[in-house]
Amino acid sequence: MTEGWPELDPVIHAQARLRVMVTLSGLADGDRLTFPRLQELLEMTAGNLSTHLRKLEDAGYTHVEKTHRRRTPVTYVSLTQRGRRAFEDYTARLEALLANRPDGGTGTTDH
Repeated sequence: MTEGWPELDPVIHAQARLRVMVTLSGLADGDRLTFPRLQELLEMTAGNLSTHLRKLEDAGYTHVEKTHRRRTPVTYVSLTQRGRRAFEDYTARLEALLANRPDGGTGTTDH
C-alpha cells in the first residue's frame, strides 16, 4: 500500500469474511448465531462459509463451538474480543483511508 495510507487487515478484507465480521459484530458481546442462521443471513453455501470461518478462527477472530441440543448436533459462531477489536481497527482504518482519498473525499475526480 502507498506510504502513509492505512493497511487493511487482509484476513477481514476478503468480501466473504468481511460480511461474516459485519454480521457477527452486530451481535452483543457474548451472543452467538447458529451456523445455519449465519449461512442463511449471508446466503452462502455451507462449504464456502466453513472455509471463511476457518480463516477467521485461525486468526482468533471467531469462535466456533460444536455441541448438542438434546441429541441434535448444533454449531454456534461468535465473535471473540480479539475479533471485535480487529474489526473496530479495520473500520477505523477504512474510514481513515476514505477520508484521505486522492479526490479529497468528494467521490469525484478532476482530470
